[in-house]
Amino acid sequence: MAARRDAQEKLIASQQATIERLTAAINDLSSAFDAYRVASQAREAELSAKLDALLRKSFGRSSEKMPTPAGELRKERSSEVAAALAKEKRKRNSERKAQLETDIVSHTVPDERRVCSACACKDLTEAEPAERVDYGYVPGYFRRRVHRQQVLVCTCCAAQVVADAPTRPFEKSPYEAGLIAHVVVQKCACSVPIYRLEKQFQWLGIPLSRSTMTDLFHAAAEKLKPLYLRLLQRVAQSDIVLADETTLAMQNKKRCYMWTFRTDKLITYKFSAGRSGKTPRAVLGGTKGTLLVDAYTGYNPVLDVDGRQRAACLAHVRRKFFDALTTAPEAQEALDIILDVYRVEHRATEQEIVRTDVHARLRNKESRAAMKRLRTWLDHHRDRYPPKGPLGKATSYALDNWDELQIFLDDVNVPVDNNASERALRVVAVHVSLCAPLSSAWNHESAIVAGNATRATSALPTAA
Repeated sequence: MAARRDAQEKLIASQQATIERLTAAINDLSSAFDAYRVASQAREAELSAKLDALLRKSFGRSSEKMPTPAGELRKERSSEVAAALAKEKRKRNSERKAQLETDIVSHTVPDERRVCSACACKDLTEAEPAERVDYGYVPGYFRRRVHRQQVLVCTCCAAQVVADAPTRPFEKSPYEAGLIAHVVVQKCACSVPIYRLEKQFQWLGIPLSRSTMTDLFHAAAEKLKPLYLRLLQRVAQSDIVLADETTLAMQNKKRCYMWTFRTDKLITYKFSAGRSGKTPRAVLGGTKGTLLVDAYTGYNPVLDVDGRQRAACLAHVRRKFFDALTTAPEAQEALDIILDVYRVEHRATEQEIVRTDVHARLRNKESRAAMKRLRTWLDHHRDRYPPKGPLGKATSYALDNWDELQIFLDDVNVPVDNNASERALRVVAVHVSLCAPLSSAWNHESAIVAGNATRATSALPTAA
């Protein structure tokens, strides 16, 4: 009897242990399923946000795309302020038009019309002439200049003294500097491919072939290389530098990169076969100051204790919150706070006080308060959303770069975003979209050197 009772107790204990193991296994599976479900929802939200952003960018109406801070602030203006600004703009345009080269063309009344239309009297006196202003465009023309050099012959030995002629940009090349500069500016600054420039010249009756212009372009780049190197030095010597990079297509299908490094007045480009930190190190290595860039680690070689401090871009933060709007409408609250920072910058631009003490005081009072509100909002929402979801990523990005995002508050010369650098790369994007992929680094380097020269001539009065 006792043996049977012991066997039953062991069986019950064994069954209870089995039940406990099964219960623990079920709980583990339930936890794993919950984690999988949360991860799946976050992944679904992430992919949905990316798809929405791609559709907006490719097919969306302009109202669906991210508005610029200036555009949003313009909507907030009163009708009186908008009218005053429009009137000021029309006034500036009228003043500029008045400074154009003016031709006076006189028109006289023909003899058959020198009769009064009211009484047929022919005794007419001349009054103040009526004036009408028209604006026209005179297309460029190809000029042939003949240099006649005086030759003096010695009466004793018949030796000759010949007057000096102006030096040519390139030996044995009959093309003047103005024509070469026009080719460089059209290709680099206006993104006009040389084959299209050849057509324009043909329409104007200018016999200049594509191969000739290509040779002149590359020769100009070689001639201007010292200016390009000096421009790189001037940028590296600046306390505040903005930088960005974009991809380029080569004929060998290899992905290459164009980098831009710019200050408030100077812009320079540099081509590289890769996206490593070698390019930033080559341009800014060993220099001190502030470097305004995104969070890409390729800039880290120049961001250390003995190098530059990194300032983060507020526009990148704003863009991430905008992309999160489709899945998390509350992201609009963060966008409204960020707009308050841009409101200060917009006001400083309108009042022409950028980088002044007044601008610094505005930032310290209003922008600093806006950034504190943004930090409070970020701390409140940081754990409320999946970390891989759109709003979770936007919040984490802002918090991870928080110290760098506040650099502009203590230095009025630091912009709030890196948009100026991105705008500089649009020239490259437009140029590449209009031209065929280039076949070698020489072509890229020629475009960089010649293109920088078009921007550096007026900005480097002491760049000898």
